[in-house]
Amino acid sequence: MSTNYVDTFITAAADCKARAGTVPPKVGTIGALQLSLLLARPYGLTSDELLLEVHMLRNCIPPEDREAARERLFAKPQACLRASPLVKHYGWGLHHDGAGRVAAHGVETDAYRALSNRPDLAVVAGMRNGRA
Repeated sequence: MSTNYVDTFITAAADCKARAGTVPPKVGTIGALQLSLLLARPYGLTSDELLLEVHMLRNCIPPEDREAARERLFAKPQACLRASPLVKHYGWGLHHDGAGRVAAHGVETDAYRALSNRPDLAVVAGMRNGRA
């Protein structure tokens, strides 16, 4: 099952404490790797591709084993980017364009505000950190 969205903006979670897009402090964490890839290649990866890249980096899987890693990873359901640490903790919104490719925008930016209000996008909130 795919985690890809199309023409969708995932806003920061309602209970996210960050007031600006913040770089996750611990190198090698899921959030830090996701942000690094998204900032290096805005609109270069789909959600599925991003999840696979992070999985491969965290598990030291060589590029030649990409297809086997993809099959193993997506053999089980994966959480979509609404559950990403970027939207839950670090103040980022994730825009998925018409081809499903993703870019990150800090909550303090004009781009974030514009995407949050675009009538042609599905705007969904990132998952909350706790029950309230």
